[in-house]
Amino acid sequence: MNKSLLAAVLSLALAPAVVFAATPAPELHKEGIGAKGYVWNEQAGEKIEALKLKGDVKRGKEAYEVCGACHLPSGSGRPDGTFPQLAGQHSTVIIKQIADIRGGLRDNPTMYPFAVTLSDAQELADVATYIQTLCIPREHGMGSKDPATLKQGEELYKKECTTCHGVNGEGDKAKFYPVLAGQHYKYMLRQVTEIRDGKRRNANPDMVKIVKKYSDRDLDAVVTYMSTLTMPGTLCAEKPAGKKEHKEEKRKH
Repeated sequence: MNKSLLAAVLSLALAPAVVFAATPAPELHKEGIGAKGYVWNEQAGEKIEALKLKGDVKRGKEAYEVCGACHLPSGSGRPDGTFPQLAGQHSTVIIKQIADIRGGLRDNPTMYPFAVTLSDAQELADVATYIQTLCIPREHGMGSKDPATLKQGEELYKKECTTCHGVNGEGDKAKFYPVLAGQHYKYMLRQVTEIRDGKRRNANPDMVKIVKKYSDRDLDAVVTYMSTLTMPGTLCAEKPAGKKEHKEEKRKH
């Protein structure tokens, strides 16, 4: 992304009303979950073009500067659920979701003005590759610590979610199943609720069938458990103890 384009996008970010007026999202496709001929992971269009390209981490880091305004430079997003954690997410998942937003298959008017700043499939591949290299933060928004809620959520997750998302929430890069480990509780709860209620039309139909029968309590429980998942080997390194903490340890000894 060239510097003039980056400057223009950042200036628009300070004036949301202008963004939406200048770059309206495309008319949403009527095709979607339940529509005849709809294929959730169809290998076509900009998505398949980007998937065939080799992403460049250095170029991706430059393109990500725009994304960092909301998702933070670390890719950690916001614990309040407004913006998801992107760090460590599979490049295939990033490519699919951005392509779906750009193409009007996923309703995200907040993200759309920024998604369209990616100039082509190569830049989409670059930024997705960079995001995948970011370590997953150790701190993120968590759900309830109620033992009963966690137990119910664990039972639901292990019964119906591990086949796609894995025991540790690692997802599946080849099948576009996202990493859940380290994701914010409030963001996941909002997304799963919208999938259940048919408001997120680019969701996997198999997942829709599962969560369609879940009550609000069920959703809260399974998402609460999902927020506890971690992926060994992908977490950010622990921060070294500060000088003050070291002094306290010395006093104890």
